[in-house]
Amino acid sequence: MGMGSRVLALLAVLAATTTSFAPAQGWNYGTATFYGGRDGSGTMGGACGYGNLYQAGYGTNTAALSSVLFNDGAACGQCYLVMCDGNASPSCRPGAAVTVTATNFCPPNWAQPSNSGGWCNPPRPHFDMAQPAWERIGVYGAGIIPVRYQQVTCWRQGGMRITIGGSSFFQLVQFSNVAGSGSIRSVSVKGAKTGWVALNRNWGANWQCNSALFGQALSFSVTSTGGQTIYMTDVVPAWWQIGMVFTSNYNFYY
Repeated sequence: MGMGSRVLALLAVLAATTTSFAPAQGWNYGTATFYGGRDGSGTMGGACGYGNLYQAGYGTNTAALSSVLFNDGAACGQCYLVMCDGNASPSCRPGAAVTVTATNFCPPNWAQPSNSGGWCNPPRPHFDMAQPAWERIGVYGAGIIPVRYQQVTCWRQGGMRITIGGSSFFQLVQFSNVAGSGSIRSVSVKGAKTGWVALNRNWGANWQCNSALFGQALSFSVTSTGGQTIYMTDVVPAWWQIGMVFTSNYNFYY
């Protein structure tokens, strides 16, 4: 059974039961806490560099990942289906699960008001979730809950959003609202006056280019971590400036 079929089967079970259940094959064990307040305002920004998570397409169903999951930023944008392990804790909401997007890093010994710190120490798989997402699976006041999780396909509305950052000396290109794998393996850019130039991951979801691209329409070749490559021709117009965001009609399936 493929990943998509497993997810559909899980959702059918969730709809039919009000008690905890044994997860399907392929699930992993970890822990979860929350941060950012009930409105999620404290989760904006973060180590992936998405800034305003509403504008990036992610909202408050998000999480900061511990080192073993974050993978130095390669996991930015990935989606995880998380459910509280009712067999290990009475602080779970029966039969509940939530899908979260990785938008931040939970560093070792990071202490928040909602936890006692140290839960992001390697090699622990840990999700420090936005409070609205965490409260869908856990009972407020529990602080730390055991969870079962698996990476799943990301479903987004609309196309990828491209943000141009950096300075006059180098450009940072960020892709958000990414579907399919949710995360990106490689990026190349082509200006109207240049050939294809490979970009390097700078930090989080930001890719760096040192070529002179100002005044040129930009095309991108983007490959997801799932292996799908999309060519976006002239998706950024020649009049772009640092700080601008452009919405494409392209997105991944896997």
